[in-house]
Amino acid sequence: MDLQLPSNDQVMDAGQATLCDTFQRDFLCCRRIGSLPWKELDQELTLEPPLALCILKKTINHPVCRKYPPSLQYRRLFLSELIKKHERTGAEPLDDLYSALAEVLNSEDPAVCYKSYCLPTGDLVTLSENVAIVSEGTTGLVTWEAALFLAEWAIEHNDIFNNRMILELGSGIGLTGLVICKSCFPKKYTFTDCHQKVLQQLKDNIRLNGFMLEEEHSVTSENPTTLLSVTELDWESVTEQQLLNLDADLVIAADVVYDPEIVTTFTKLLKQLFHYTKAGKKMEILVASTIRSPETYRLFQRTLDDTGLRWQVLPDHKRNIFAYDRNCTVQILKVTLQV
Repeated sequence: MDLQLPSNDQVMDAGQATLCDTFQRDFLCCRRIGSLPWKELDQELTLEPPLALCILKKTINHPVCRKYPPSLQYRRLFLSELIKKHERTGAEPLDDLYSALAEVLNSEDPAVCYKSYCLPTGDLVTLSENVAIVSEGTTGLVTWEAALFLAEWAIEHNDIFNNRMILELGSGIGLTGLVICKSCFPKKYTFTDCHQKVLQQLKDNIRLNGFMLEEEHSVTSENPTTLLSVTELDWESVTEQQLLNLDADLVIAADVVYDPEIVTTFTKLLKQLFHYTKAGKKMEILVASTIRSPETYRLFQRTLDDTGLRWQVLPDHKRNIFAYDRNCTVQILKVTLQV
């Protein structure tokens, strides 16, 4: 998907062009409207229209938005705020802004909406969300900060993921795994979750991003060596045979340690994965967590200790790629088996 700018951007300075890029990144992934760089826009907007028109072209009118639009409400709120900002400059009304708003207001609310995340390569990871089931109570339909954090970390440390047999626990709708598959080129990637509707949404998102599942006997043209599969995995009832079939040498998980009630079950599963690693393979486990409750996080660390697992906090990555709340604390633990 081409994210190149329209031709009239060349009349803007570098700071304004960067601001347009930021609006595009934040808009396509549906970052909270109030978190978009409106204050920076106030400082840049003048009576001349190119900046407002550039933002419009890189967001609402961009081919990615046309093909994979965010929710109708999100687009309406975004346009309303952009028009408000332009009007405050005292400039002449821009027909393009009002035409875009009219089009949105006259559209029917679709059952499916999309979030698109821009990769450093210029490629995208696009996720579809079924509006009707987001409210059904499964956290697997939410993209959490640690998933984005781990995805950024993987891009910066792609050598750790390249040509590996990766198992992801609690994949949700697939953001982290799809970023890794597009950026790090693992040998095999197994997505897992336990909620049926999440699994179906996950399969849809894999296909949406140009991949096909291993059992469909096809792979992406971009990365012909990666095999992708989706497996139902219930941590409480997992069997020995299921663990053997997973066949991984790198296990990752993001934002799964948020509830004290699942800490013991999750930690037990990690211990089992070490014991059921196929002969000759050395297992590595990385767990990324947003520390919303320090007590729950300390409980997880103590439970790892009590289970005979060692852990260490890995250094943060340096490059910020995705838009999310960076005021929250996210850590990645490398978990190993005590010997």
